[in-house]
Amino acid sequence: MSAMVMGVDAGATTTRCVVATLDGVVVGRGTAGGANANSSGGEMSAALGLALAAALGTVDRTAVLGGILGAAGSAGAGRERFRAAARQAWQDAGLRGEMDTVTDLEVAFAAGSAEPDGVLLLAGTGALAARFWGGVLDRRCDGYGWLLGDEGSAVWIGIRALRAGLAALDGRGEATVLREVLPAYFSIEADRNEDVAQALLARAFAVPPAELGRLAPLTGEAAERGDPVATAICARAAEKLLHTYDTIGPARNTVIAGSVLLNPGPVSRAVRAGLLARTATPPRPALDGAAGAAALAIGRLTGAPVPPVMHARLTGSTHDPNRE
Repeated sequence: MSAMVMGVDAGATTTRCVVATLDGVVVGRGTAGGANANSSGGEMSAALGLALAAALGTVDRTAVLGGILGAAGSAGAGRERFRAAARQAWQDAGLRGEMDTVTDLEVAFAAGSAEPDGVLLLAGTGALAARFWGGVLDRRCDGYGWLLGDEGSAVWIGIRALRAGLAALDGRGEATVLREVLPAYFSIEADRNEDVAQALLARAFAVPPAELGRLAPLTGEAAERGDPVATAICARAAEKLLHTYDTIGPARNTVIAGSVLLNPGPVSRAVRAGLLARTATPPRPALDGAAGAAALAIGRLTGAPVPPVMHARLTGSTHDPNRE
């Protein structure tokens, strides 16, 4: 059987894994719940193990020569905790090849670009910008988590939607469709504003912070329907993200990642337009973080960066020779 590698992208809400051959053909995929120590809750090694097992399926584990596992929240103080969880999951899966861990930034940048230099702008559960030189993370801005930063992220948007809904309920804020959208999302059937507000509090505090990011698409939909409060939240999110990018950018090779920027909606449109105005080049989407991790693993094994055509095959991106 052909030699293979594994790539893992462990996010706050979803962990994704791919198995790929050294020529960039994906032969297995697996998913599981989030594996972020700061916002997912639960046991990291368990989520990693489920994703690995699903991707491996009937694959001969002895053919897996190496792997890269990347995760949000694995920088700084979280590095050793994630490394320990990754090592445990790797061993439990019966894998004996070389395994290494990186942050979600390396994985996302590698998913969007085969080039070693550029800037990543990420807005999913969290948000940040990062500059890469020679494939190495040189500088980052934000990414401080839902409590202290992540400005413009899905959780940032969700929290502001909740604040706006509560303010509309108790009379402090403007009328907004979020006053009806949020109770419907949480299956709240109370009639009195006070009862609805208390139920919203109970639901919001009962879930991990990462789950509040699921309110971002609802906020975007409300903005698309013309709700002024939701529109203002989305516009402010885009401003925050572009400001974060400006702190590090601009760069001709800009990669965007995360659900807020990859899915259609008012924030994605505004940010993409802003990046195009700044760089005169459309940003490259990081479509498959796990495949980006696999590309890094192939590079580690072969000692050379993955060629653009192979990168496109592996990640599902579009190879544009004019950008090489």
